[in-house]
Amino acid sequence: MAQDIVPIELGLPQGDVVTLWAPRWREDGEDWEAFLGYEDDLYAFPDSAHLAAFVRSGAEHDLDDHPAWHVVPGLATIDLSPEEEHQYDLVGVPELVAEAPDTWIVSELADIVAITRSLAEVCEIDKIHEVLDSTESFALLTQGTLPFAGKDGERRWNALRQAISEHWDDLLDSIDSIVTTPKVDADAVSTAEAELAEALDGDEDSDEEEASSEDSDVDGAEESEQEPGFWEEVGIDPIRIITSAAEYYSLRCYLDDDPVFLGSRGHIDVFTSPRALARFLADEQATGDTDLARVATWPKVTEKATAGELEVEVDPENTYVLNGLDADLAEGPSEVDPNQLDLAEELLVDAAAWAGDESVEEALQPSQRLGWMVSFILRPSPNRLPPSAPFDIEVATWRELVETFENRLRTH
Repeated sequence: MAQDIVPIELGLPQGDVVTLWAPRWREDGEDWEAFLGYEDDLYAFPDSAHLAAFVRSGAEHDLDDHPAWHVVPGLATIDLSPEEEHQYDLVGVPELVAEAPDTWIVSELADIVAITRSLAEVCEIDKIHEVLDSTESFALLTQGTLPFAGKDGERRWNALRQAISEHWDDLLDSIDSIVTTPKVDADAVSTAEAELAEALDGDEDSDEEEASSEDSDVDGAEESEQEPGFWEEVGIDPIRIITSAAEYYSLRCYLDDDPVFLGSRGHIDVFTSPRALARFLADEQATGDTDLARVATWPKVTEKATAGELEVEVDPENTYVLNGLDADLAEGPSEVDPNQLDLAEELLVDAAAWAGDESVEEALQPSQRLGWMVSFILRPSPNRLPPSAPFDIEVATWRELVETFENRLRTH
């Protein structure tokens, strides 16, 4: 695609439509941003063939003055087809937020909100600003899942859900009201459709040849989904840790039920993204001192990382949210998510045991105030008396344990 002019797909109540977006650029000392349209209308088309027919027609529009526009009319139709990362399903947002806020959901929603804000600014749609400014949760999406972790995070996510439930239809209607589809020459559309079909057929033939080559040596083999995944095969788990400061990724396994982390001398090597972790694992010199090198399958991990084939995917059961638990504990047992607390306790205990630190185990003994409270939440019994407020001592002890754990993290 021409630099800084991007084909995008918008999922609207009237259906999926295709248009062009020029992200912010600077010209004559001023910042500009634009969409394909004219005056108060946003031009959108049912598919890339109709879009191609329009841009080749020479019709007047607001992108005429863009510094890269001269390239666009000469592009092939397939180059005017939006890539997956530029497909924004606005109409599917209510269904999207019905799920728990994991990395993929928050990322997709952040992209949708960003393009919607751009539409609001360029097309001067006040209703969009009104909806997206109704709760801070929309602005926090760019920070990933961290703002939506713990009790406070749950409240923010619920506020976002409520805003969408009550006002998203109005936002969609405001966009729908400015969408216009200009008439284009039928012969030009047919030419673009034929051109696109030929390009897609060529891609399919290439894919079939590649698949045939890959399958030629595995006739009669069982389907791949019946085989264990790579991490299950090597017995090492990628883990995700969410603290009040950031989101981290690392590795952990168990040898004879004893936890072993990626790291050494009691310090856990952590990374701010799965990709950064994979790059680190490809550096033999950097990983040579890690305690995980004692695991028999460790060479398989480093070999795959060195080949650039290692994918770090974290199972939800290996996601540990420490953020917000201290505030929940301060409110009392009824305000604490037992599953979140159970996982957090597991992480703190494992890390301390690996480092040879007995302080966590001692603090979590039922004879101690924090240990009694944690035990009451995780292993409730009708015969137990509930912990009594205030919970200042329990919270202070918990924060000490978390601070000690965070000091073990060696960020790369």
